[in-house]
Amino acid sequence: MNLKKSIRFLTVKSVGLYINLLSLVQPKKALQLSYALFTNPRIGKISNEQIPEILQNTIKETFWHNEHQFQTYTWEGNNTRILLVHGWESNSARWEKTLPYLQKSGSTIIAIDAPAHGQSSGKEFNVPRYAEFINKAVEKYNPSIIIGHSIGGAACIYHQYIHPETSIEKMVILGAPSDLKTLIDNYIKMLSINRKMFTLLEKRYLENFNFKLEDFSGGAFAKHIKIEGIIAHDTADTVVSYEEGQKIASGWKKGRFITTKDLGHSMHDDDLYQEIYRFLFEK
Repeated sequence: MNLKKSIRFLTVKSVGLYINLLSLVQPKKALQLSYALFTNPRIGKISNEQIPEILQNTIKETFWHNEHQFQTYTWEGNNTRILLVHGWESNSARWEKTLPYLQKSGSTIIAIDAPAHGQSSGKEFNVPRYAEFINKAVEKYNPSIIIGHSIGGAACIYHQYIHPETSIEKMVILGAPSDLKTLIDNYIKMLSINRKMFTLLEKRYLENFNFKLEDFSGGAFAKHIKIEGIIAHDTADTVVSYEEGQKIASGWKKGRFITTKDLGHSMHDDDLYQEIYRFLFEK
């Protein structure tokens, strides 16, 4: 383990130890802190002065949903519209390597910044809120294709589950997690937080979103999806395990599972993008 990784490991474990000690004397504060660490992205925001070059020459639009605002970026093309949905601690600029492949089709491409990411508002990220943002964008732009990466892919699955009757005809999911319970389990293991905090976090989700952790499953949601799709996952993904992609694919009747190797979590690859292009644009 190199010095940088060692420092990060010790920092993470120190935070976990602090939460454990705090839970003994002030459990409410310990819950607030652990929930905030799980839902508040540390990076991914974009200021007006730091807009990446790939997003500069786009049509930018800001929309309001309840008290939240979210940002979209559009590369104009023909009447075929594609909606791009990025993942955790990222923003719409993550699609820079993907865009050239999609633009060969001449399509209009719209990217959305997630809650608390890019130029969208807020501090807290969660999949139900992201799905609400996605639905507003779908209603506005009427895309026939949606592509999601990482937890953005999970949000696409959830959106399609709760809003099956939309303009979307095809969906591509890249490196997406399936089970919220697995994400929280991994988070607790990473920080070495005591199991009491898991119970409290589960209760918090039940109160906030009216669902149990084990019920929030991409694999279960995918069983209800009727459109065609691709689920791609890499065997060397150290952020979201390969088994999570398999769970989503197992329930999706019209979903085709693609296994990649040595791409990691980013999933940028010429062969993969060409396969996706054929699926989307070639009958």
